[in-house]
Amino acid sequence: MTPSTDSTAFGTRTTDRLTGLVDEIRDVVGRGLPPDITAYLVGERLGPHLGAGDLLTPQQREGDPEHYRQHLLHAEPGGGFSVVALVWLPGQRTSVHDHVSWCVTGVHEGEERERRYRLVPATTNGGRARLVATEEVVNPRGAVCGFAPPGDIHRVWNGCADTAISLHVYGADISRLGTSVRRVYDVPADR
Repeated sequence: MTPSTDSTAFGTRTTDRLTGLVDEIRDVVGRGLPPDITAYLVGERLGPHLGAGDLLTPQQREGDPEHYRQHLLHAEPGGGFSVVALVWLPGQRTSVHDHVSWCVTGVHEGEERERRYRLVPATTNGGRARLVATEEVVNPRGAVCGFAPPGDIHRVWNGCADTAISLHVYGADISRLGTSVRRVYDVPADR
C-alpha cells in the first residue's frame, strides 16, 4: 500500500514543540556520527515529545480513507534529515519494505504493529529468495525504535480500532525523494 502524501504541512504553520524537536534533531545529526548511533540519539530526543497534545496541528493529524497518510513536517535544508507524521486508520498497512537511510519511529497516538524480516538469498540450485519473519512487535503510544540499513526489512500496520499516528525521522530528504522506501519485497514470506 502506498501512502497518500500531504506536503502542504511543510512550510506552513507548525507548532512550537515541533520546532523545538527539529532543533534537537538538527543538533544530533550535525555531529556526523555513524547511522546507528545517530538513530539511537534521535530516538532519545523524539521520545519525550510523543503523546504531547501540542506537537501536531489538526491538519497534520488528518488521515486518508484509502491509504495511510504521510504528512511531511520538516525537510532539513541540505537533505540531512526529514520528519514526517504517518496517520493510520484501522487496518491500513505498508508493503514489506526497507529504507534508503537510518530511521527512527515513535508512536504518538494509538499503536502500531510491526513484523520484521530477514532476507534469505536464493540458492545456487534455483531456489527463490524468501523472507523469514524474525519478530513481531506491538508498539504502543510512546514506543520508539530506530534502525539503519541493512537489516531493516519490515511491514507496519494499524491493528487497533482507532487512528494511530507515528512520527518518523529519516536521514534523507523525503521532500525530494517522496518516500523513505528503498525497495518493496514481493518474495514469499513465511508469515
